[in-house]
Amino acid sequence: MNTTAVLLEQPERLHLAELALTEPGAEDLVVDVHWSGISTGTERLLYTGRMPSFPGMGYPLVPGYESVGTVVSAGAASGHQVGQQVFVPGANCFGPINGQPVRGLFGGSASRLVVPGKRVVEVDAALGEQAVLLALAATAYHAVACGGQVDHPRPPQLIVGHGVLGRLLARLNVAAGFHDTTVWETNPARAAGATGYQVLHPDADPRRNYAVICDVSGDAKLLDTLIGRLAPGGEIILAGFYSDPLQFNFAPAFMREARLRAAAEWQRPDLLAVLALIADGRLSLDGLITHHAPFAQADTAYRTAFGDVACLKMVLDWTH
Repeated sequence: MNTTAVLLEQPERLHLAELALTEPGAEDLVVDVHWSGISTGTERLLYTGRMPSFPGMGYPLVPGYESVGTVVSAGAASGHQVGQQVFVPGANCFGPINGQPVRGLFGGSASRLVVPGKRVVEVDAALGEQAVLLALAATAYHAVACGGQVDHPRPPQLIVGHGVLGRLLARLNVAAGFHDTTVWETNPARAAGATGYQVLHPDADPRRNYAVICDVSGDAKLLDTLIGRLAPGGEIILAGFYSDPLQFNFAPAFMREARLRAAAEWQRPDLLAVLALIADGRLSLDGLITHHAPFAQADTAYRTAFGDVACLKMVLDWTH
């Protein structure tokens, strides 16, 4: 089998390519993708070449970890059935191109994927394209729930950044009954869209006693500012992805006995938890997808996703 995939050949060189797919086994699914989302965090770093090095990194690669499609073939030990709609958080199923191995570090932006059944999650078909947002919703949930390592996690009182991840964090707070959440946003184009929480420019916020601050901006230079807004014993959750080294002045952190916590990648229980919240009507994904493009316009779509501040989430349509 072959697939049409978005191929990032090297930084800022992106095009569509026909790639061979690995042969599915008894535990694998073949999924025809309907939609895939473009991440303005990690995928932007891959696109610009600023992604910090870690195992599995390299070019050429297929980006994407926010794909939704239909199972068209299911191995006997896959745990799924043909016809199910599933969320696919990436795949590693591509043959080489021009003699070079294609990295599947993310691997979700393609028309067809081969993926182990244990990696996907069945989703309600009624979610449609909104199901591409599940990875970000699970990321938000994991950042607050501490991966289950804390019995009574404290919700962030201040969230830095009103993109999709920041909005989902704020919506999770509202769903949990917390209505005193503040979100910082410096770009007026992104200030609208709050329900049950307030969005402020940092200069308009006088408060300096936040118990928990969650930063999703990815700005490595903000730590001193955020530490200065903490209450004694306060915590900063680093939920963005940072390409530059993080540093801060010690004395203010010492005086507040500040704590810093880096939120790790979401896990399957986080995804199941947000699916339950969505099914109960407690968490809405409405209004977060702002842009669409057919897969044939992938290069333009990626540039728009990374360059247009009005674009919260870009979705590639693979159905045609």
